[in-house]
Amino acid sequence: MNQSVLSNRKIKLPVYCAILVLLVFPACKKLYNLPDAKEYLSKNINYDNKIIEPVIGRWNIHGGFKSDNSSFPLTFEIQNARYGDGRKVTDLFQVRPTYVWTAVYDGKEKSLEEIEAKRKLENHPLFEVRSSGEFILWPSSTNELIEPRPTDSTTLAQDTRFFDLKISNTGGTIVLKDFQIRPWRERPYSPSNDINPFTGGVNRDPKAPLDLTKRDYIRPRLDNVIGATTQKALRSDDDVKDVVVYIRHFEGGNGHNLRFKFLNTDSLPMNPAIFNETKWDLLVHGFNRKMTNEYVQYDVAYPIPLTSAGTIYTDGGNARAEIKYSRRGFGGGLTTAMFGLDFKIFRAGDWEIVFHFKKDNPKFEDE
Repeated sequence: MNQSVLSNRKIKLPVYCAILVLLVFPACKKLYNLPDAKEYLSKNINYDNKIIEPVIGRWNIHGGFKSDNSSFPLTFEIQNARYGDGRKVTDLFQVRPTYVWTAVYDGKEKSLEEIEAKRKLENHPLFEVRSSGEFILWPSSTNELIEPRPTDSTTLAQDTRFFDLKISNTGGTIVLKDFQIRPWRERPYSPSNDINPFTGGVNRDPKAPLDLTKRDYIRPRLDNVIGATTQKALRSDDDVKDVVVYIRHFEGGNGHNLRFKFLNTDSLPMNPAIFNETKWDLLVHGFNRKMTNEYVQYDVAYPIPLTSAGTIYTDGGNARAEIKYSRRGFGGGLTTAMFGLDFKIFRAGDWEIVFHFKKDNPKFEDE
């Protein structure tokens, strides 16, 4: 027989066999009622950390799921949610509307309406587990809906919520026991070192935590900001607080305003126009900018930033505000000063970010 014919037959034989298996096996499976092939579920399936400590009112994701090569899809179900003293936990599973994105946010939207067209409200339990094994506490949670951890910083079992997690596929079921969730109370903005995380009240000065006359402050970035009186670079750190920041509510807004204000050493408003190098249209992703002698205001969508996606308004997952001004230095050269803040605001409302020059005012005069 011709050698090439033999070679072709050797090549085609495995192909014929494979086709035969594909044709015959389903018929045999149906004829003899053979079971479906089972998926694999590892006995070593687990999480890196079974203690979940989210901050109420924020988008919280807790991952660390280790499938150990188990077959997906997997089904996850929270079971037996209880306090350490046996009481049933129900507050975590209240259903509330929360925003989900239906289109990509990229920071190029030209109006609040364009932003809102890219997201919608969906009803979700405040706390749930996803099909990926990630736990999520939705930002629709509040201190009123979920009781935070105790204000005295204790971690007693009767104050701790426990639950078990059932994980299954066609290969079987595993129940992981004794997850813990210890929610922190709301801190509606970041940085939030001025807020006591246990009580929600004023945080004490870290250098003198027992001195009730002293408190901690949010500290801005400062670059080349010279004091008008001291003629020295102003500082804001653990030891010296020439300039501090307040993030706080204000009255009289439309429910989605953000203001930037500047106070001098007499706590009087400074005209924003003196910060002559500031790119006001890039300060925040806001609209309908309004500048007065006392503040700059925008219409914004919350939270700020809206997502973790990088935009021209953000840096490292934070909104970035930079205030700049210039003056003539020695020799007539132009020198630029900058102060600013990387921040987040998690709750909708009317907020203002206030830069307060407590110890010395910035120098604007030329040398």
